[in-house]
Amino acid sequence: MTEELGLRARKKQQTAARIWRVAVDLCSERGFDHVSVAEIAEAADVSKMTVFNYFGTKEGVIVGPMEEHAGDPARAVRERQPGESAVAAMRRQFLEQITGRDPSIGLSGDPRTLKVRQLINETPTLAHRMVIFHMRSVQLLTDALAEETGDPLLARVAATQLIGARNALIMENHQRTLDGDAPGDIAKDCAESAERAFGLVEKGLQGYPGNT
Repeated sequence: MTEELGLRARKKQQTAARIWRVAVDLCSERGFDHVSVAEIAEAADVSKMTVFNYFGTKEGVIVGPMEEHAGDPARAVRERQPGESAVAAMRRQFLEQITGRDPSIGLSGDPRTLKVRQLINETPTLAHRMVIFHMRSVQLLTDALAEETGDPLLARVAATQLIGARNALIMENHQRTLDGDAPGDIAKDCAESAERAFGLVEKGLQGYPGNT
């Protein structure tokens, strides 16, 4: 039974990945607004309903894989080591993601990841979807900090600063990728920039939210 469930999960992942690849290629070639869900489904050899079941909306097909990482900062804080500050935990997680060349922070050699960034820049509906994604990430981190400190206001202030630093680093990675910089150079510089960015935030949030 476990093996069967594992096989089903892998097949679902493969189907979702195929739909995403097809959608990114079609939308990059013709423009997001000029490609229908029906066309994506046909090219991916699935039904239109399958596309909606996996991604919900056409926008979700393109940015859904990115949105799966909205809770990464909150998870870093919730699972941090005893005595570790929120800033230190997020910095450590981000540096680990750099080492792993994590696509979610803009460090991927996959050309389609670059195409997604270009589509977001060119398509207002996708850009708006990413604003909502960032707001969700801030809210999740705010909730994690507020549960621990009992101070929702300062939790939101801290979350906004932390997510802001993180997003600035990711945007720099994406821009340098668009500019054609070598992935290795981007990763190296990003690690150095992460130390400085989170260090700057840490000066204002030093020790927050205290030892656990």
